[in-house]
Amino acid sequence: MSEAPSQQSPWQARLHEIIFEAETPAGKAFDVALLVAIVLSILAVCLESVTEIRAAYGPQLRGLEWIFTILFTIEYVLRLLSVRHPWKYAFSFYGIVDLLAILPSYLSVFIDGSQSLLVIRALRLLRVFRVLKLAHFVGEARMLNAALRASLHKIVIFLGVVLAIVVIIGAMMYLLEGSQNGFDNIPLSIDWSIVTRTTVGYGDIAPQTVAGKVLASLVMLLGYAIIAVPTGIVTVELASAVKHSVRTDACPDCGAEGHASDAVYCRYCGASLG
Repeated sequence: MSEAPSQQSPWQARLHEIIFEAETPAGKAFDVALLVAIVLSILAVCLESVTEIRAAYGPQLRGLEWIFTILFTIEYVLRLLSVRHPWKYAFSFYGIVDLLAILPSYLSVFIDGSQSLLVIRALRLLRVFRVLKLAHFVGEARMLNAALRASLHKIVIFLGVVLAIVVIIGAMMYLLEGSQNGFDNIPLSIDWSIVTRTTVGYGDIAPQTVAGKVLASLVMLLGYAIIAVPTGIVTVELASAVKHSVRTDACPDCGAEGHASDAVYCRYCGASLG
């Protein structure tokens, strides 16, 4: 017999609305304040890494960092309290990031230098999409992710073909130019092929013979064509993903987002989204 899902108490529902949603003024204010705190805490960590600034303001910056750590710890605990199954949120992507954002400060008490890991808080800026709550921004980000996933195998095969062509062109350039013109070996020629094909063009070595210059011109033109192929692959998949819309509210159990517009249950934990 399956266990009946636990219900949120009124205070949990209100806390969940403020912390996980941004449609309400209170929810948006909370997330905006959170983002400001994250940016300031990252700035403090970065400033402390500068020797001159650390020598002059080290104690103040460390004190500020502990203030942010305490605030983020309280926020993490509140997030756990606001969902019906805290462990599901704790092991979600944002739950792990939230935990990693506060652990380095506590670890620094025992392990010197670990506080530099606090820059992981930059990952929490991903919440900006929820804060702004521009629904089509959130939706488009997820559609792009779906398109990239669907295109992965095709792009990998395409890159394999590109790699083979790069090796062939490198070998040809080695035969045409030789070490007298700077192409001392095939790996160096392959490096030239990659640099030229991506239109970077360091200019450290360049073909001197007519045949080498003709081949180089073809490689440059081919470089532009290569850019278009994966773009076309992703565009096709993106057009397909556009057909599937998503809802932007968070699951009351685990805090996950990205459910289909007609979803009734959470795709990650199975909880009701009603």
